[in-house]
Amino acid sequence: MNNTLNTKKMRYLIIAISILIFGCSAQKQDSMPVIKANSELVDIKDGDNLNKNAWTINAKINPDVYHTMGSGHTVTFYTDIDSISVKVEKDTKFDFIIKYDGKDAVTRIEYKEPYIITLRNAKEYNYTQKREIPKFRYLSKDNENLKKLRKEFNLDSIAGNGDEISKMINIMRWVHNTVRHDGGSGNPKLKNASDLIKVCKAENRGVNCRMLATILNECYLSMGYKSRAVTCMPKPLKFNDCHVINMVYSTQLNKWIWLDPTFEAYVTDENGIMLGLFEVRERLINNQPLILNPDANWNHKQKQTKEGYLDNYMAKNLYRLETPAFSTYNTESYEPNKKVDYIQLLPLDGINQKPDVKTSKSGKSYNATALYVTNNPDQFFTVK
Repeated sequence: MNNTLNTKKMRYLIIAISILIFGCSAQKQDSMPVIKANSELVDIKDGDNLNKNAWTINAKINPDVYHTMGSGHTVTFYTDIDSISVKVEKDTKFDFIIKYDGKDAVTRIEYKEPYIITLRNAKEYNYTQKREIPKFRYLSKDNENLKKLRKEFNLDSIAGNGDEISKMINIMRWVHNTVRHDGGSGNPKLKNASDLIKVCKAENRGVNCRMLATILNECYLSMGYKSRAVTCMPKPLKFNDCHVINMVYSTQLNKWIWLDPTFEAYVTDENGIMLGLFEVRERLINNQPLILNPDANWNHKQKQTKEGYLDNYMAKNLYRLETPAFSTYNTESYEPNKKVDYIQLLPLDGINQKPDVKTSKSGKSYNATALYVTNNPDQFFTVK
């Protein structure tokens, strides 16, 4: 009898707590500012930077958080019919509702420590370290697959008759214009330049930044350039976004240079000299001049700025760098018993310093891998 009464009391208690929690939540939501929208796309002005169509209304995420990296300035959300503004301080968590399509999208503007601070805390490396990593290799342009690729897409004509740098830029622009970026698309089964371009044309689709960098990498290899696709990652091991670009070695400049087919982007110093991944990282940390090409863009719909692309997006993603040891054709297409070696460059405060090498077995749709770690940029950026 006592057990029955205790059980009933517990049920009533749980119900009462649930009602209290729900009531408080509903009351809090009722007190939030509200704006309305007839379009799911929202413009955001963050300080002096106005980003068109920067936000997609999503009522499924509660709250859907927009992180701003600065304090002491104003952030404004502009829907097609309404707007709301908040002055951001270091403790700002400003919640409001966007009414769209009959639903309430709970949205938050929240201050977050600028990515550049995280990057500056990760400036130290160990140049004397000599961990055992595989030797970097590059598939010869005489490989039959690369010869076919070069001929199939008439890459010599696309490259043009200018100097080496202009040829590299022309090929990057061609990839950008040939295949659109779609970060939410699934990767096709065959992940090589020829098949990726064909499936995108046949299905009128795009691919993510990884596949775009794969296409450009194989095009560069077919022209005889040493090139790598490099995955640029933030500090956390678990993340929702990273970026993949290309580093290609210029014999004209005697160094690696940065080329990004997703955003049709490259970076120079104040004298117009092309820069590479490590140079851009160092200049971001040291607050030295960086010039983004003025026509950098996303799918010819959204212009890219130095502040948005480098100071924010790539400052986040230049914490960790990873690339295959063998830059080849069809690197990540699944093949039974295939193994791919990757090398990752970590700063000294990296959170996964050990083991020196981590292996994984192949599955039904992915290859076996070995991930080697180094803290020495000279090992990672060697040409040989």
